[in-house]
Amino acid sequence: MPYSLQFQRINPTTTTLAGNYHKQPQQTWIIPVPFSVPNNLLHYHTHSVGPTQCCSAVVQTISAPIDAVWSVVRRFDNPQAYKHFLKSCHVIIGDGDVGTLREVKIISGLPAAFSMERLEILDDVEHVISFSVVGGDHRLNNYRSVTTLHGDDKGTVVVESYVVDIPQGNTKEETCVFVDTIVRCNLQSLAQIAENMPTTNTSKSL
Repeated sequence: MPYSLQFQRINPTTTTLAGNYHKQPQQTWIIPVPFSVPNNLLHYHTHSVGPTQCCSAVVQTISAPIDAVWSVVRRFDNPQAYKHFLKSCHVIIGDGDVGTLREVKIISGLPAAFSMERLEILDDVEHVISFSVVGGDHRLNNYRSVTTLHGDDKGTVVVESYVVDIPQGNTKEETCVFVDTIVRCNLQSLAQIAENMPTTNTSKSL
């Protein structure tokens, strides 16, 4: 089932103070998500995007129950289970709750060795997880990702949106293509893992 992306821009009203003649760069609120996302999850994908940032989203349909997919996605301490660009993860602070800080090591061949990331949202009821990048030797500064899951007639739809600074020397389009490719590969890997997990409703032998 194809999904069209909805780019909704909300320009906030600005107030000019007396004596302030310097024009400040405006933030733009963008919702780069498909129309299929339920209203109760839509606000998670509403990002404040600055003039030197880009924002996008990737959608993956998975033929597996939402609980099976969520059991993999929610493991902030084990992202390498489906993110094959990562080779290891070490939790520095926390026990998996919001505020937990992890250091992930990146596979060789990519222009980075490690990333420091903080868990921002973990909602087991709504199936929402979000993290932000707070350090590392890569160029994805101020990266923040939100992933939501919801069921449909085919199984589970995973939507991952993000906002990130555009690295100096790159364009918005180049940055989005690079990050979209990584996110898409991760979600395709997630689909393979979840779809091959053993089901809990197998018939018992008589």
